[in-house]
Amino acid sequence: MAEELHSLVAPYALDALDETDERSFEEHLALCERCRGELAGLREAAAALAYTAPATQPPPELKERILAQARSERPNVVPLRRKRNWTTTLGIAAAAAAAVAIGLGLWGATRSTGQDALARVLSRPGARVMAMGGSGVLAVAPDGEAALALRVADAPPGKTYEAWVIHANAARPAGLFRGAGVVKLARRVAKGSVVAVTVERAGGAPQPTQKPFLASQETT
Repeated sequence: MAEELHSLVAPYALDALDETDERSFEEHLALCERCRGELAGLREAAAALAYTAPATQPPPELKERILAQARSERPNVVPLRRKRNWTTTLGIAAAAAAAVAIGLGLWGATRSTGQDALARVLSRPGARVMAMGGSGVLAVAPDGEAALALRVADAPPGKTYEAWVIHANAARPAGLFRGAGVVKLARRVAKGSVVAVTVERAGGAPQPTQKPFLASQETT
């Protein structure tokens, strides 16, 4: 049951749980230092994003349409010990991912590969979410699948953003992108890794040539 409870940190922080799940998670939260730490980090990220968010907001009907679609994908209820019914978090996580991306102004009317990856990562028991400075969040599943939701200006002409997974002092390329969006990392993120973003020449580089302007904490 512990891993199912741990998996509810992100949906709880985004107010995406129903009353029953919320009440049960709060009972667990009072006893779980790990979940309290993850929740504090996620709220810190949300606060940073809110502080730097643009004044314009997406149309309310877009948000409602996305969240309704996400909730409609909710799978069957799974009974756990003590006869409590817990909803597996794929549908909830899709709503949570939408909330994250909408808050960043990154969720379009059409779902992207990155958005699907973010929802999938958040659905995994034990998924971690952490701030990337004040410009986005990193979500990492226990198996290392990861997605970035970033609000950054477009890269300068002739340049691109490149994501890196840094582990054991080795930086490995994990994907290129031009500007704000939800990005599925092309490389697994092992425990003890840092995810960073640099500005590189168009087409990317095999190794970082610039100092990262965004970096995560070391993953656990």
